[in-house]
Amino acid sequence: MSSQQSSSIALRFEQLKREGRMALMPFLMAGDPDLSVTAEVLLSLQASGADMVELGMPYSDPLADGPVIQAAAARALAAGTTPKKVLEMLASLRGQLSIPVILFTYSNPLLNVGMELFCEQAAAAGASGLVVPDLPLEEAERLSPIAERAGLDLVLLVAPTTPLERMGRIAQSSRGFTYLVSVTGVTGERSTMENRVEGLVQALKQTSTVPVAVGFGISGVEQVRQVRSWGADGAIVGSALVKRMASAGPGSAAAEAGLFCSELRKAAD
Repeated sequence: MSSQQSSSIALRFEQLKREGRMALMPFLMAGDPDLSVTAEVLLSLQASGADMVELGMPYSDPLADGPVIQAAAARALAAGTTPKKVLEMLASLRGQLSIPVILFTYSNPLLNVGMELFCEQAAAAGASGLVVPDLPLEEAERLSPIAERAGLDLVLLVAPTTPLERMGRIAQSSRGFTYLVSVTGVTGERSTMENRVEGLVQALKQTSTVPVAVGFGISGVEQVRQVRSWGADGAIVGSALVKRMASAGPGSAAAEAGLFCSELRKAAD
């Protein structure tokens, strides 16, 4: 399958571009506090205007994640969440969940299962894409065709510190969209966004036709508006949503997630 023309992620970005809207892409940790809540939250986010969801698979050594998402991963692991159970939960939402789901996993779980088998299982469960933050570019170039054969877009990350030449290579290899990390460091809420990110959005758009989504450090409505004004195609909101869900009362995580998503949706439009 030629992912650039026909993947569900690419199709969603094309539709949004026609409508003059920016993609809203919430991140949540699968299994925090348990997988039945994750299933409810996924449907709530879809109903509240999310265009795609990035679904974290909990891992014991999450290098790219700040304290909020690390704590969510620890809670998910304590609840007995495994990659297999995450995929089973995702498969159970077939017919209800129509927005693309992008799995966020580290390379260790991926290599444990085996690249081909992991991609086949993820696609069979209904995932549309894959983000592997600790995978070097050289390995990513090996994984990308494997993922594509299974029907998954391998989304690659670009950091503010990435040299321009390498940035171009990453953007050329990325499928679905390029994930622009807006900060130097780990995930987490920031009160201000680095202005140089605007220049990076433009630089990426000149090197590749793949949409650009900005993540890490987007904590609310103001930053979503800022990212939109920079010309980005999507905004990824993680820690702020995970925090809102964690502080919601028992049984109200899905409602709280939906409320926050609705606020962000207005800003994204």
